[in-house]
Amino acid sequence: MTPWYRREHCSIYLVHHKRKLPENGVLYSKLTQKRKQVEDERSNGTISKFLGGVNHTLRKLIFRVISSRPIPEHIAFILDGNRRFAKKWKLTEGAGHKAGFFALMAVLKYCYEIGVKYVTIYAFSLDNFNRRPDEVQYVMDLMQEKIEGFLNELTLINQYGVRVLFIGDLDRLYEPVRIAAEKAMEATAKNSRTYLLVCVAYTSSHEIPRAIHEACQEKSEANSIRIMNGNMNTDINHGGQSVIKVVDLEKHMYMGVAPDPDILVRSSGETRLSNFLLWQTTNCFLYSPKALWPEMGFWQVVWGILEFQKNYQYYEKKKKQA
Repeated sequence: MTPWYRREHCSIYLVHHKRKLPENGVLYSKLTQKRKQVEDERSNGTISKFLGGVNHTLRKLIFRVISSRPIPEHIAFILDGNRRFAKKWKLTEGAGHKAGFFALMAVLKYCYEIGVKYVTIYAFSLDNFNRRPDEVQYVMDLMQEKIEGFLNELTLINQYGVRVLFIGDLDRLYEPVRIAAEKAMEATAKNSRTYLLVCVAYTSSHEIPRAIHEACQEKSEANSIRIMNGNMNTDINHGGQSVIKVVDLEKHMYMGVAPDPDILVRSSGETRLSNFLLWQTTNCFLYSPKALWPEMGFWQVVWGILEFQKNYQYYEKKKKQA
């Protein structure tokens, strides 16, 4: 916006010298255009503030109405459609990923405003490492840039009480990304009001066997210690085999840090789970809006929660039967 002293100078000059300038049409035209530009900026700024206030008020009203019924505690998102969005609008693939990041920030804001405590995003699958090296490198660079930008807003993040957890085989990440992720987790470790779980280098086909292996190893070590101490192990059946329970497996899952999702959202109208949270989504409402991920926003979040509320009793019954 033009500084105030330049705006005043233009106005005063026009008032006092307008009659002396008709012979200098170029100068007069420039000053007139300048004044019109200043007036347009003032007008646009006022309209933007007004519309922003209206949108905020409307959003709060809608959320208040929705909050009268059960609100999901945990929503998980598969961010699908960044590349198709870029192709649709004739953009580079990198621009599609950037547009997807801005959509993510908006969706997170709406989820936390309405009272969702846990949000999980499928940011990067282990299978994505099989994509073209230049695309993998771009996504890694973008991830590092956004994590570091996130750290620059730490005061605001802590004000909203967001704890960030990166989920998956973090050793597979490029080192700068892994270091940035570790810093973000450490910086938000004391927050507990809301959680953002970022699944990177993750697939369920990797998570489940890993949990089985670690549960068996833990049980074996515990039994060995008990035998050495002469204690009987209540987890050993009559055949002499150690029993591995469901709770033992879930304790070693990457996603053991959060309750199972209430809603799993996959954008772009796709219904595939793509190896994401297969164990945790047995009794979960699946929602597939047709919008590509960069097109996701307020109304997609609202309709997803309304559909969840409509089917709430059915899924609660299924959970109790499980």
